[in-house]
Amino acid sequence: MKTYTFHVNGMHCNACVVLTESELNDVPEVSKAKSSLATHSVEVTGEFSAISGGDNLAIVADYLSQALKPHGYTLSLEGQKHSAKWSDFKLALPIALGFIALFIILQKLGIVNLVTTSEVGYSTAFIIGLIASVSTCMAVVGGLALSVSANFAKEGNKVRPQALFHIGRLVSFFILGGVIGALGLVFQLGATGTFVLSLIVALVLLILGINLLDVFPWTKKLQPTIPSFIGKRVHGLKNVNHTFTPFLVGIATFFLPCGFTQSMQIYTLTTGSFLTGALIMGAFALGTFPVLALLSFSSLGIHKKAQSGIFFKTAGTVVIFFGIFNLINSLVVAGIIPPLFSF
Repeated sequence: MKTYTFHVNGMHCNACVVLTESELNDVPEVSKAKSSLATHSVEVTGEFSAISGGDNLAIVADYLSQALKPHGYTLSLEGQKHSAKWSDFKLALPIALGFIALFIILQKLGIVNLVTTSEVGYSTAFIIGLIASVSTCMAVVGGLALSVSANFAKEGNKVRPQALFHIGRLVSFFILGGVIGALGLVFQLGATGTFVLSLIVALVLLILGINLLDVFPWTKKLQPTIPSFIGKRVHGLKNVNHTFTPFLVGIATFFLPCGFTQSMQIYTLTTGSFLTGALIMGAFALGTFPVLALLSFSSLGIHKKAQSGIFFKTAGTVVIFFGIFNLINSLVVAGIIPPLFSF
C-alpha cells in the first residue's frame, strides 16, 4: 500500500474535487483519494503493483485516468502550464457583446425582464442556469446523471431513472428555493441585510465569470462553496441501487458545490417570499435542464460538451455582465449612486 501524488488536468472548481475523489475512490485498487483544487493534484493511496509491475508511476497514472476521462480529467506526473489563450477573445468578446445587446434590447421593448433596479428577473435566473449547465462546475451533476444511468442499466430501464433524476432536481429546486425565500421573510431582512446579500450575489457572479474566462487561475481559490463532505455524500448516493434513488439524487443536487447555484440561493434569501424564491430557483433549474437532459438521454460524455476556450470566454463575459449589473443595481437601490441606465 503506497501513496502517490498526481497532477489533475481539467480541474476547475470545488465540484471537480468532489467528482475526482468520488470516481477514484471507486477504483478497486484505491483505498483513499484526496484531491486539492489549490495545487490541482490528487493524493492516491492504494496497491498497484499488479498493474504497474512495480513502481511505474506513468502506468498507474494512465490506469487511474481511465476512471476520470469520461468526465474530462486526466492524471499526469507533471502539471501542465496554464495558458490564458487571449486570442480567444477576438471572437468571444463580439459574441458576448452581441448577446448582451440583444437582451438589453428585448428588455427595452418589454419582451423580457432581464434585471430591474430591485430584483433579478426569472429570465436572468434561467439564462444563468443555461450558462451553469455548460460550465465545468456542472460536470459533477452531469456525472451523477450518467452514473445513475449506468448503475440502473442492468435493469433494462434507462429512461425511468433519468426521468426520476430530473423530476427530483426540478421539484427540489422549486420547493427548497421557496423555503429559502420564506426564511428571508422569517428573518425579516432589512434594507441593509438585503443590500449585503445582493452585493454578495454580485461578487459571486463576478468571481464565477472571471473563472470561466480561465485567464486568472488564482481566482479559483476565491470561489465560495458549501462543505465538501456534503457534496461527497450526495455523489455517493449514485451507488445505492434502489428504485427511488435517482429521485433522491436529483433532490440532493440542490446542495452540491456549484457557485452558480449558491449565488441564486443567496439572492433567493433576499426575496422574503416562498413563491418568488420557488420561481427564481425553478427558473434556474429549468435553465440547466436542456443540457443535462441531453447528457442523460444521449451517449454524450461530459468531456465532449462545449469545451472550446471561445465558448467559456463568451459565457464568462456574459456572467461578468450580470455581476456588474447586479452590483450597480445594489448600489442604486441603497442610494449610494444614482441610476446609470434607463433600462
